[in-house]
Amino acid sequence: MHHEELALGIDLGTSGVRIAIINKELDLIYNESINYETGLEESKEWESCCKELIKSIPIKIKKHLKACSIDGTSGTLVACNRNGEPISEAIPYYSDYSKEYDFSKEGIEEKQIRVFSSVGRALHLIYNYGSNIHIRHQADWISGWLTNNWEFGEESNNIKLGWDQMSKSWPRYFRYKSWLNALPKIICSGNIIDKIDPKKARELGLPKDLVIVAGTTDSNAAVIAANPSKADGVSILGSTIVLKKYVINPFWREGITNHKVGGKWLCGGSSNAGGRVLNQFFANNEIEELSNQINPKISSGLKLLPLPCKGERFPIMDPNLEPVLNPRPISDSLYLHALFEGLAEIEKRGWAKLKEIGVPTPKKIITIGTGAKNIQWQKIRERILNIPTSRTCHPPAMGVAMIALSAI
Repeated sequence: MHHEELALGIDLGTSGVRIAIINKELDLIYNESINYETGLEESKEWESCCKELIKSIPIKIKKHLKACSIDGTSGTLVACNRNGEPISEAIPYYSDYSKEYDFSKEGIEEKQIRVFSSVGRALHLIYNYGSNIHIRHQADWISGWLTNNWEFGEESNNIKLGWDQMSKSWPRYFRYKSWLNALPKIICSGNIIDKIDPKKARELGLPKDLVIVAGTTDSNAAVIAANPSKADGVSILGSTIVLKKYVINPFWREGITNHKVGGKWLCGGSSNAGGRVLNQFFANNEIEELSNQINPKISSGLKLLPLPCKGERFPIMDPNLEPVLNPRPISDSLYLHALFEGLAEIEKRGWAKLKEIGVPTPKKIITIGTGAKNIQWQKIRERILNIPTSRTCHPPAMGVAMIALSAI
């Protein structure tokens, strides 16, 4: 290993942070994770988790690191001063501010607020803290923390804030706003942002010539790590369900996301439903224990719509859609069975929605995320989706490490 160049990927998720280190042959050399103690809203925890994980990397590995890239939850925003110090709690991607203000005063239509969901969160921060601030997404904030350069934001992380990948610009009506300077200068994924800040390198024990590379969103990083073929679809079963597939050209529809990753278009959608709703009822060890009691070949006989709260964004855009979480049977394993089926039905409707707009149905679905480890959920999904599924254990942090590697 002594002559090897290594790349570090940092994945900031809903529940915690994971790091992965790879070599030029894409072998996973090292990976570790840690959960937030209080939650996604506390940006200082993003920092403390990153510190702890980076400091724990063995020196014999750490000294060969040449590049680092970061991904984060798409849409989680924090307000900070011009020195990058947070002045508020972060607003998670699942918080909806589209109904709280009259955005027409800003020249922004309601449908644009729904499509650019971070705009509502950003304006909430600006209305509370003024326009002389930085508004940064999760991955961009950690990139700034490592470089001590707070001016940049990575392209795919800022689509929900209104960035147009085709015209490479903010919407025209942003140009005359007092808060335009609160938004980042956009840099494309894979481009070098800067070298690590010398003080930060000393503090973390990292090489002083380490370059920080613009990353992507957590779901895009997960897809890169899965390395799907053109015919494959990818289902990310994390706190939410995210569906992605490579396409030749983007599809612009409400609730559909298009990101350019590695020169290819990645089309998909994100439901509000996912593992987060399971954890409203069961701890992780309970899910594992109860899953062993489920027969995935048969139906639970219950029809649930397992949203964590009111509102859905994909496969249908409906901010008023109510969850259906009852009736709850006496048997916990039967209830979990029904929740799995409800999530699989949402996934099925998601793939049907993508087919409806022109995205070819996948020949196979590669499953990633925490939910991919659950065999019973996978078998229930195969029964309901009627599409073969496979699993990959490569973490999203590995995908963003691949972006870092490509820069060197």
